[in-house]
Amino acid sequence: MNFTKRVDMDVSKSPHGVIEATYQALRNRLVKGELRPDTKLKISDISQAMGVSTGVVREALTRLGAEGLVSATPQRGFRVAPMSAAELQDITRVRIEIEALCIRRSLELGDIEWEASVVGAYHRLQHTPDSVDPTSSLPAQSWTSAHTHFHDCIVAACDSPWLLKLRDQLHVQSERYRLIAASLIRHDERSLAMEHQAIFEAVASRDATKAIALISKHFSDTAQGLLERGSEHWLSP
Repeated sequence: MNFTKRVDMDVSKSPHGVIEATYQALRNRLVKGELRPDTKLKISDISQAMGVSTGVVREALTRLGAEGLVSATPQRGFRVAPMSAAELQDITRVRIEIEALCIRRSLELGDIEWEASVVGAYHRLQHTPDSVDPTSSLPAQSWTSAHTHFHDCIVAACDSPWLLKLRDQLHVQSERYRLIAASLIRHDERSLAMEHQAIFEAVASRDATKAIALISKHFSDTAQGLLERGSEHWLSP
C-alpha cells in the first residue's frame, strides 16, 4: 500500500483541521477504489507517508469506520471494508427507498429557484463529456461531478436533514462499488443520456411517481450491471 500524498498542514493549524484533512484524503482514496477491499491499513505507515501523527490517523480511520468504509477488528487493527454482492444489493434497495422519500418531499416543496437549479444542473450534465480518455473505463471526473450535482439538485428542496444525510451516506457507499468496478471492467452500453433526459422531464413536470420509478431503475440497473461484469475480480469472496 503506497501513500504518497502528504496532508497539507496549511489547511488548518488546529488539531481538528489536521484530522479533517487526513480524514478527507483517506476517504477520497477509499471511495475512488484506490485502496482495495480488505487491505490492511497500517497506522504507522500512513502516519509517516502523510506526515501526520499516529493519533490523527487513528481518529480519521475511526471516523471512516463509522461510515462503513473501514472495518476495525480487535488484534487485527484497521482494514479497508470488504465488498460483497449481498451488500451492494442491500445498499441499492435502501438507497432507492431513501431517494424516493427525498424526491417526493423535494418535488412537493421545490420553488422556482429549485426548478432553475435542476434545469441548470441538467444542462451542465448534458454538455459534459463522460470520458476524456477512450482507453479508460473510468468516467471523467468532470462528468462524475456533474452527474452527482444533477441528482443532488433534484432532492435539494427536501426539508429533512436526516433523510439527506442518510442519502449522502448511501451515495458514498454506492460510489465506492461503482468506481472500484469501473477501474477494473469496461462500462456497459446503457444510454445514460436518455435515462437522465427521462428523469429530468419527470422531475420538471413534478411527476414524483414517474421520477421515482425512473431513478429506481437507474440505480438498480447500475448495481446489476456491476454484478454481471467481472465481479469475481473485485468483490470479496
